[in-house]
Amino acid sequence: MHKWKILLGTGIVLSAGLFGNYITSSMTTMCTETELAGMSYTLEQYVDIQSAGAASDPEAIVAFPDAPAPAATDPNAAGGPADAAVSGGAAAAEPPAEPTATPAPKSEYDNVGISVAADYVNVRKHPNTDSKILGKLYRGSAAKIVKTVGDWVQIRSGQVEGYIKSEYLAIGFSAEKLIDRFGTKIATVNTETLKVREAKSTDCAVLTLVSGEESFEVIREDKDWVKIMVDGDTKGFVSKEFVDITVKFKKAVSIEEEREEARKKAAAAAAAARAEAEQQARQQAANNAGSSGSGSSNNSSGGSSSSGGSTGSSSNKSSSSNNSGSSSHKSSSSGSSSSNKSSGGSSGDSSSNSSGSVVGSGDGSSIASYALQFVGNPYVYGGTSLTNGTDCSGFSQSIFRKFGISLPRTSGEQAGVGKKISVSSARAGDLIFYAKNGHINHVAICIGGGRVVHASNPTTGITTSNINYRTPYCARRIIG
Repeated sequence: MHKWKILLGTGIVLSAGLFGNYITSSMTTMCTETELAGMSYTLEQYVDIQSAGAASDPEAIVAFPDAPAPAATDPNAAGGPADAAVSGGAAAAEPPAEPTATPAPKSEYDNVGISVAADYVNVRKHPNTDSKILGKLYRGSAAKIVKTVGDWVQIRSGQVEGYIKSEYLAIGFSAEKLIDRFGTKIATVNTETLKVREAKSTDCAVLTLVSGEESFEVIREDKDWVKIMVDGDTKGFVSKEFVDITVKFKKAVSIEEEREEARKKAAAAAAAARAEAEQQARQQAANNAGSSGSGSSNNSSGGSSSSGGSTGSSSNKSSSSNNSGSSSHKSSSSGSSSSNKSSGGSSGDSSSNSSGSVVGSGDGSSIASYALQFVGNPYVYGGTSLTNGTDCSGFSQSIFRKFGISLPRTSGEQAGVGKKISVSSARAGDLIFYAKNGHINHVAICIGGGRVVHASNPTTGITTSNINYRTPYCARRIIG
């Protein structure tokens, strides 16, 4: 019985061993066949590493391949700098690198605002619509932005500083898009003398010379050349190397400036109307004197006449209400008909005077002062209005008419009037002429101090310039 128990026990143990081996083998097979992706390599590697580690050092710390390595305790260990600071037996960890932000593009017009109002926008004393109006920023005019206050910006432009609602301004890149539309590019000569050429080549003809520090409107800007408006119909190319280009905008106008401008325009219009009326009166008086017959003594416009020379000749002196507008007259030789060079004489009288004598008497400073009243008024090709628009010769003709002196219509014809003088000796009231390809095409009035006043071009209008802003061709003295 005892033997049977032993045999039965042994059989049970053997059966359990075989059954256990079968289960283990089956489980291993199942795991291998149903494992998740990547787990097989990890588990097998872990088993191999554990086995190898246990064989060499049973207490070794073994980590998964993807786990971070323990911090090095040796400052000279590989992977760390030799002079790394050690704290608590380990090298101090370097802070993570700060992310570098890409800088946003910046416009050079970030602090410039250009008015996009339909006509103008009011500049106010405080940032609200109930505040006092200090001035106006007209459409296309520009202002420097001082600061932003909510929906308003504080601006400075010309003589005006105040607040404008930001919605009426184009700022930054939006302003840059309006440069060609509202801005005027100006080329300032940065050399002593610069040649203005007919085309973009140093082999082309030189139209004129312009002097250093003078500024001219840019018509077109190319890579190496700039086309500029000199004056009137004189346009040409200059080397870009010898000019500095800037952009000019109109500025805000204060309430006081606007009132003064209106007053000046009204006064100039009244003066022009008076000059026209006086000219007509003198012309009518001259016509009446001529119709009385030659050889008689005539009183024209209250002026006295005296005979001179032999019988049959007479000398008429007509005067106007403006003393500076009176002119002197000389009778012709014995037996000739009367020579009437009155202040109301025709342009033919003036243009025919090429003998080198002056046309009239007067004060050149008064002529210059009168001409300066119209600075800022428009240039209009073919025009003669001092207020509504004139070209260069129309300007000089209208100015001298005020003083009873008739000049021909064109600059070329005016260059034949009066007495020829050197440009260096020019004084207030003298005419300065400029030429293109040897032909006179522009005239200006000397105002003294080496400067002239003239109707320059459509952009500049009536303005003042250095007498040598371009090379003068000749000068004529009209009054003695």
